Amino acid sequence: MEWNIFSQETRDVIIKATGLTKRYGDFVAVDGVDFEVYRGECVGFLGPNGAGKTTTVRMMYCFLPPTSGNLSIAGFSVQADDREIKCVVGVAPQEDNLDVDFSVVENLVVYARYFGISKVDALKRADEQLAFFQLQEKRDMSVEALSTDMKRRLIFARALLNNPQVLLLDEPTTGLDPQVRHLVWDAIRQLKKLQVTIILTTHYMDEAEILCDRIIIVDHGKIIEDGKPKELIKRYIGETVLELDYNEALIPIIKETFSDARVEVVGELMQVFTPKPYGVFESFLHEHRIQNFTIRKANLEDVFLKLTGRGLREVD
Repeated sequence: MEWNIFSQETRDVIIKATGLTKRYGDFVAVDGVDFEVYRGECVGFLGPNGAGKTTTVRMMYCFLPPTSGNLSIAGFSVQADDREIKCVVGVAPQEDNLDVDFSVVENLVVYARYFGISKVDALKRADEQLAFFQLQEKRDMSVEALSTDMKRRLIFARALLNNPQVLLLDEPTTGLDPQVRHLVWDAIRQLKKLQVTIILTTHYMDEAEILCDRIIIVDHGKIIEDGKPKELIKRYIGETVLELDYNEALIPIIKETFSDARVEVVGELMQVFTPKPYGVFESFLHEHRIQNFTIRKANLEDVFLKLTGRGLREVD
């Protein structure tokens, strides 16, 4: 792979949105959001179904025009410079949009033509990507013969053909087995080292926590939080979470013992959140002779559920 490597000291804004809005009739999918993404960052856009994250990403690669507001990528406006933006952006969409009339390698080589890449160079890049994503043995197979995870890997490989400055990954590991998922993670880590800017949407909170430098949480078309994963966890949850069997009589005792505690009941389980440091629960558990419990590390999923709720969202 040949990328222009940018200094780690570089903090120039490569994506900037101001008042970005997308409407469908009376429905507001993205509601006047403002955000900036710096060169070389991996930023996760998280939100429930229908929150507006995928719509935002689709506006970034000019698939959807904004209703109002401004959005620029690498200094180009999505409203006026769609051709220039498509040259500097790589896209791995949710949907399978591979061409079933072509073989695996032909999907890559034909796609490279859109960027003016010569056939010789396109074949070289295609073979590099197929090797990295462990698809070289499938090189001449029909796309229709590939498994779901192979198609996802091919879509990812295609997104890297033009050596993009910005890579947009919309649910890139959905449906993948753990081995393939970690292969994709390795690719993202390598690209981060090359200072490629990455926008990631995912429903896997562990994925976002591990890979992303910063998290933007979206709900009902608005940005409700923006920060580094560890900072968000510390701010909203604390260091540890106590999980124990539901016992209504214990709730007032917990709240009396931990004045700042938040207790949530999830089915037959109680979860206790407190900003106090690690080790605060042990004496309470011993004093009340509680046998069935788990003390675990707080995580980004705890933050996400606190900010967006536990209710299911249906998307028409």
